[in-house]
Amino acid sequence: MFKNAYIPYGGYYSSPFCKWMGSLANVNSIELGAATSKRWFASRDIDPAIIDYLYLGVSVGQKSIFYGAPWAAALMGAGQAPGQNITQACATATTSVFNAALAVEAGGFETTYCLLADRTSNGPHTIWPNPAGPGGEVIAENWNMDNIAADPATGKDMLTTAENVAREHGFSRDQADELTLRRYAQYGEALADERAFQRRYIFPVEVPVSRKETRLVEADEGVMPTTAEGLAKLRTVQPEGIHTYGTQTHPADGNAGIIVTSRERAAELSTDPRMAVQVVAYGHARTKPAHMPMAPAASVQRALDQAGLSLDQIKTIKNHSPFIVNDLYLAKALGLDAETFNNYGTSLVFGHPQGPTLARLLIEAIEETALKGGGHALVTGCAAGDSAAALIVKVG
Repeated sequence: MFKNAYIPYGGYYSSPFCKWMGSLANVNSIELGAATSKRWFASRDIDPAIIDYLYLGVSVGQKSIFYGAPWAAALMGAGQAPGQNITQACATATTSVFNAALAVEAGGFETTYCLLADRTSNGPHTIWPNPAGPGGEVIAENWNMDNIAADPATGKDMLTTAENVAREHGFSRDQADELTLRRYAQYGEALADERAFQRRYIFPVEVPVSRKETRLVEADEGVMPTTAEGLAKLRTVQPEGIHTYGTQTHPADGNAGIIVTSRERAAELSTDPRMAVQVVAYGHARTKPAHMPMAPAASVQRALDQAGLSLDQIKTIKNHSPFIVNDLYLAKALGLDAETFNNYGTSLVFGHPQGPTLARLLIEAIEETALKGGGHALVTGCAAGDSAAALIVKVG
């Protein structure tokens, strides 16, 4: 359990998430994330020179990722800061915050910054020399498509892991469609009053149009209008499965930033000095092979045990839901009402750019908890290799 690591209230942002091959498709995600962070720091009148160390969360390789965090730090105006890259697929953000909190807790750094930046669009195609191959044929990998299609440890694709869990626990197509509609309704609440909730934390990205022209992207792109009738018309992707293309997420692009620092520095940087956001505990887990959506429940229990808390002491819960069965299983395993968590939206609806996904969910959880008057917030989500990570923070 942590005691001395804090996130300043308001010391974070998320960009809008843009659909695969949308507005952010042709921009290096590290460059865009650093540029957005630099603009965000300026908007908050925060000098990036306060950053002692940068954690760069990237799951999809970009040009010049070899230099990674130090390069991003230089681009965002924090050229004094060293750093490291963190890669854990969907759990990259929670693990980045965990590492940042460890460093602050140990006294190694006072102020760290987690920059989460990924672009699933135009993902890299890697080749390795293979002189022993037929005719010297190279070994090739499509970072996005190949790894979604098969976990090298099991040979199973990600959708199959979801359908395995649905089948084992008896979840139905009707349950999947019904809960998906609830998730879209929750996201709709974040759009009320001219996106009042999202405006608490979403910071626009500036996208190059030409050498001299840029345009601002201020809202999510790619959220599909969804109705009961529309979902009912869709075929399941696997013949005996429960998931259609309407009940799973879509790949996206985006970035997010989170400051992790001492309590004193957090109070200085907070947009409301009366509010404190303490990093409390982190939990991780790995479930049985090819059952990825079961892992978050175990990671939640580990985080609760670390914090010495029970689930009824958690005021806000956010769960990454690449497939709606992730939410169905979490509710069943933890004894939750599935309709009561993931308020204001989840990755099922607004998309999944890998690294930034859980950062956005964490930020939304903090803001929702603040609106509720404070308390503990829990964020969890599965990751590649049938694993998951969970993070608990205390707001107020």
